[in-house]
Amino acid sequence: MHTTVNMLQAKSSLSRLVESIELGQEREIVIARNGRPVAKLVPIDVTTSKNRIGIAKGLFDVPDTIDANNAEVAKLFIGESLS
Repeated sequence: MHTTVNMLQAKSSLSRLVESIELGQEREIVIARNGRPVAKLVPIDVTTSKNRIGIAKGLFDVPDTIDANNAEVAKLFIGESLS
């Protein structure tokens, strides 16, 4: 189901209509001109990932030796033996 508003109502209450979409109170709002649907206000599909880059920033200290074994790690990535 959707809500339909006329153009004048949409112009005078756009902030309220957008807020209704943001809060999930409305899934879509159809804007009509002279009783004919012409546009649709819908939420942008924004999916937030639980694994965001930088989400652990400041939660641990990176040791100075973090790059000490880069050569060995690189060999493992390309499939070379470490022996």
